[in-house]
Amino acid sequence: MSPVLAGVLQLLALIAALALAYRPLGDYMARVYSSDKHLRVEKWIYKGIGANPNAQMRWPAYLRGVLAFSAVSVLFLYLLQRVQGHLPGSLGFTAIDPDQAFNTAASFVTNTNWQSYYGEQAMGHVVQTAGLAVQNFVSAAVGMAVAVALVRGFARSRTGELGNFWSDLVRGTVRILLPLSVVAAVVLVACGAIQNFAGIHSVGQFFGGSQQWNGGAVASQEAIKEVGTNGGGYFNANSAHPFENPTPFSNLFEIFLLLVIPFALTRTFGQMVGSIRQGYAILATMVTIWIGFTALMMATEFHHHGPAFDIAGGAMEGKETRFGVGASSIFAVATTLTSTGAVNSFHSSFTGLGGGITMLGMQLGEIAPGGTGSGLYGMLIMAIIAVFIAGLMVGRTPEYLGKKIGTREIKFAACYILITPALVLVFTAAAMALSTPGHSMTNSGAHGFSEILYAYTSGANNNGSAFAGLNADTQWFNSTIGLVMLLGRFVPMVFVLALAGSLAEQKPVPATAGTLRTEKPLFTGLLVGAVLIITGLTYFPALALGPLAEGLAS
Repeated sequence: MSPVLAGVLQLLALIAALALAYRPLGDYMARVYSSDKHLRVEKWIYKGIGANPNAQMRWPAYLRGVLAFSAVSVLFLYLLQRVQGHLPGSLGFTAIDPDQAFNTAASFVTNTNWQSYYGEQAMGHVVQTAGLAVQNFVSAAVGMAVAVALVRGFARSRTGELGNFWSDLVRGTVRILLPLSVVAAVVLVACGAIQNFAGIHSVGQFFGGSQQWNGGAVASQEAIKEVGTNGGGYFNANSAHPFENPTPFSNLFEIFLLLVIPFALTRTFGQMVGSIRQGYAILATMVTIWIGFTALMMATEFHHHGPAFDIAGGAMEGKETRFGVGASSIFAVATTLTSTGAVNSFHSSFTGLGGGITMLGMQLGEIAPGGTGSGLYGMLIMAIIAVFIAGLMVGRTPEYLGKKIGTREIKFAACYILITPALVLVFTAAAMALSTPGHSMTNSGAHGFSEILYAYTSGANNNGSAFAGLNADTQWFNSTIGLVMLLGRFVPMVFVLALAGSLAEQKPVPATAGTLRTEKPLFTGLLVGAVLIITGLTYFPALALGPLAEGLAS
């Protein structure tokens, strides 16, 4: 079987699996977030944290819950790393340096999971499980809660109430993320992923000698790493490591895990707003972009010119021979179009245009399908922009799902869109202008610029993957990327929740003959165009200096 055919068949199998899970999972999540009942374990949690799960919150109160919980999480994870040397199961590792501890705490709390350290050489069992793995669950649940709050803003009228943050957080964790992760961990163990609390031990090598390896609760962390679109690997090689990703089947299964909730949330959205077809329109937009990017990636990596590429069957540098070009291309697109950041190949070794595709996927805002929750609310923001553009074209007041998109709403949407590019471009320019960050670049020219641009794109969009040619474990990068991750996560949430509150206060507007039908294929095409044009106008000059220049020169 040719490598190209193998890649296409894997993509088709992935699409079939996602299609089978779409309806039951999406409907289940809609029931979870719409239910008035609380499980017994959830009641214990509410009692422990002193929260009233039945109290309805307006957007400022909901936002305060998000920020307060996240601030406590950052502080807890930072302190846990700083006292690591005194904890049981530390494997002899000492405390993490302050700048790296800040970067890692910001990274995992923001669902970014950017890692400037070698996991197997820095983090003990307690930090990995009680710190990083726990944040993999709750940071994903926070994103889902904010998305559900925005959906309620469309579904409700004449009230500013968006639900209860603590109830949404706990339910997302207990009823959705935890059960899925348990099943996924069992499958990964069956595939060969390790799950233990072993210490450091010697492992014999095929050609003689030995290596030092430590065990860990890898399968369980790998499961929520993908299910929650987190991405932080137990080992430095991430999903290219055989302990995390043992076989081609586990590789395809992990891609399925990182895509299944973001896609299924469109069904949840349709159910909660009372129109399944609206959910299908958002799904169609996500799928169109995802398949288009995957096809482009396969084309650039399979058909790059040169005898070495022809003999290898594609651009194999930096890719696992267990997976090949096809599976690596599918993984790279999936992880950068979501906020996952897990990698099974070396993105810095992709062709110039291939590396540009991974960057552009993040720069779209990671909305096809995006992260758990963040992808849905990001795409809904773009839908509002698309409706506004259509309204300008025909001279009508734009409406979406029965809500008028007025000056206030469009300002919130515009601020949401502008904050991430501002962070990426400003900090990239600063790093390139200063000499100290430049010493971390292992490449010069266009590729070196791409390393810096990729790092801040990954941080600001809460992706977490790295181009892997940049030494980011410096005070400059640990501090600035940590700051960018925090701002890129929580400032947009302010505008999302403010927009949700504004929409919930409106009374519904009846549809007329002049209302844009947002459940039709025409709107899907308009939305795809709006996403690509807005991103292109924002990032094209920067991409032209980096991956485009490199790709056209090769």
